[in-house]
Amino acid sequence: MSAVVSRITRRRSSVLAVFGGSQILGPLLALVLAIVVFSTQSDKFLSGSNFSLILQQVMVVGTLAIGQTLIILTAGIDLSCSMIMSLATVFMTGFAMRMGWDPVLAIFVGLLVGAAFGLLNGWLVTAIRLPPFIVTLGTFSIAYALVHIYTSETINNLPAVQTFLGNTFSIGGTDVTYGSVVMLGLYVVVWFVLRSTAAGRAVYAVGDNPEAARLAGINTNRVLLGVYATAGLFYALAGLLLVARTGVGDPNAGGASTQDNLATITAVVLGGTSLFGGRGLIFGTLIGALIVGVFRNGLQLMGVESNYQVLITGVLVILAVAVDALSHRRQ
Repeated sequence: MSAVVSRITRRRSSVLAVFGGSQILGPLLALVLAIVVFSTQSDKFLSGSNFSLILQQVMVVGTLAIGQTLIILTAGIDLSCSMIMSLATVFMTGFAMRMGWDPVLAIFVGLLVGAAFGLLNGWLVTAIRLPPFIVTLGTFSIAYALVHIYTSETINNLPAVQTFLGNTFSIGGTDVTYGSVVMLGLYVVVWFVLRSTAAGRAVYAVGDNPEAARLAGINTNRVLLGVYATAGLFYALAGLLLVARTGVGDPNAGGASTQDNLATITAVVLGGTSLFGGRGLIFGTLIGALIVGVFRNGLQLMGVESNYQVLITGVLVILAVAVDALSHRRQ
């Protein structure tokens, strides 16, 4: 009997080690608790179709949160993420429908625009030594202006290639979008890079102590440039998922940008990533994004007004940041 218990304990420990050990337990327990609470408040909550809907609602913010996580791991923050997404969205749809470009090439242009804006953020942070908060606040405004200079009208009748990820397939009678699977796949890829490559370890090193990382031979500026450019690419991918979900290129998609920015930061912090840099797990961000999605979905099923949903999200992020700050002080 003791041998069986020992094997189970070792197996559980190895699984936890892969996903981050005790760092992941707190967010995971919070997610489970939220599911339990909302399942008692609505009979519709515990259904395959509702969980599929939560994944669809989370896939855009969840993909944005990947880029936000990379930046926060380096002790930065990005307030321009959702507006870069909007800019990439109108470019990839506008080039396909208004300029007659091949839809795949138009998608590539949108991804390139996102990466270029991320690179601009990184250059301003590394070359001019401006605080990330100020830099991304400025590029938020620049991207907003470019979106509305390019178009003020919704771009409709998109080609099937650009909306394909919004299609569904069935698992056990539940329809799941391809976009949700893509989001989960992106998390797996980033988890592997951060955990098992020199580039991933450099990201943690720069966030933990940039001077020590520099003395250890790491080119900190190059790491930061790569992080911001990669984050911009993820924001553009989130734009593609947004197009797939809505079926249009909407220049006003950034209208809720402040909420999206708050949601990404909330997801990252709820997932256990420290705003002081150098500590965090990408799967924690996924759990944090799911917590935000579960709260929004559960409150909607309970008939709670949207303003109160935003209020609760704000309270969650303050609590998470407070816990992070207290933990940092103790260390």
